[in-house]
Formats: sequence, C-alpha cells, structure tokens
Amino acid sequence: MLRTTLLSLALLLGGYGAAAWLTHDFQVWTDEGARRLEVALRPLPLPDVVVDGPGIAPAALPGLLAASGQVTIADFFYTRCKTVCLSLGGSFGEMQAQLQQQGDTGVQLLSISFDGAYDSPPILARYAQTMGAKAPLWRFARVADARQQQQLLRGLGVVVIPDGMGDYEHNAALLVFDARGRMVRIFDLAEQELALNYARHLARQAATPPTATAQPGAA
Repeated sequence: MLRTTLLSLALLLGGYGAAAWLTHDFQVWTDEGARRLEVALRPLPLPDVVVDGPGIAPAALPGLLAASGQVTIADFFYTRCKTVCLSLGGSFGEMQAQLQQQGDTGVQLLSISFDGAYDSPPILARYAQTMGAKAPLWRFARVADARQQQQLLRGLGVVVIPDGMGDYEHNAALLVFDARGRMVRIFDLAEQELALNYARHLARQAATPPTATAQPGAA
C-alpha cells in the first residue's frame, strides 16, 4: 500500500514538473502561447531575406525596417484571400486612420504577402489601392524567392498551408517590430488596439534621449 502511494506521488510530481517545464511555469499552455512568450522575453532578429513591392526596390527586410527608424506593425496575407486577410486589411485600415488622425510618425504598417509567386508588385499596388492604403504609412511587400519566403515564415512562426486549390490556411496575427527590425511582440487580431498602443509606446521610447547620468565626483 505504501509502495503504491509513493509511486503515485512520484508520478504526480513528475507530471507536474513536466507540465511546468513545457508551459514555462504554467504561463502558457499552447505552442502559440509559448512562441509569444519567447518573443517577448527575447526579441527575434529577422532573417536576411529580400523583399520588394510597390515603391519598394529589392532590399533586405531587416535593413528596410531599420532604415525607416520606425516601429513596424506587420501582418502576413495574400491578395486572393477572401476571408481572414480581409479582416486583417480592415484592422490595418483602422490603425492607419488612427495614426493619420493623431499625427503619429513613429509607427508604420507593413503587409507582407506569403504568395510571392503570384503577388507581384503591380498586383500588390492594385490591392493596396483597394484597401485604401496610404504609402509610406502603410506599405505592401512580398518575398519573391520561394526558399527565402519559407525561411521567413519558419523564422517568424507563421503557419501557411496550401489547400491544393490555390488558397491557403494560415494563422493571423499582428507582429510588432522595433526600430532595429527585431520582432518584439505578437498580438491576436482582436488585440488591434493593444498592438497599436504598444507600438506607440516603443516609438516614444526610441524618440526619447536617455537621461544623462552624473559622473562620480562631478560638482
């Protein structure tokens, strides 16, 4: 009886420890939650992939974001999508309007197509016009090289599954990149306001010069 009790206790403790390890001390219960926590704790550098798009000459994505000196809210989409991508576009349209209305210049929006073989710069330009995008506040880009495209999706944890009929199943999220081009937060589509406020906060931090520290012995 005692042996059975001790064995049960050992199994219980082992299961508890495994669950704690897998869920970062029970802070998350899903792979997606774990990914978001990891990004929040350790900003994720972008892979050095080349993008282009309307008004965007071929350039390395990390350099493109860093060169702007702005915080970037990005999403992944494809122009032939008739479902979640339209919701993403609607959210970006609302964020664009808020940024324009309040004169925020430290935040930009970037929609990246994961259907680079189809979504050429002219197609992206027509789509941007349909969505009411105002460059350079809201820009559109694609990764033309298929291998680099997969590298980017894997690196950022973006799930894209072809359905065999020209469409895709994919996750939808708002990705926030700091002024150095590192992914620092991931928000759900429903957390649009939270994502925008966080991006503004980062932009204000980047624009505020550090406080001078008095040197020892200074008068």
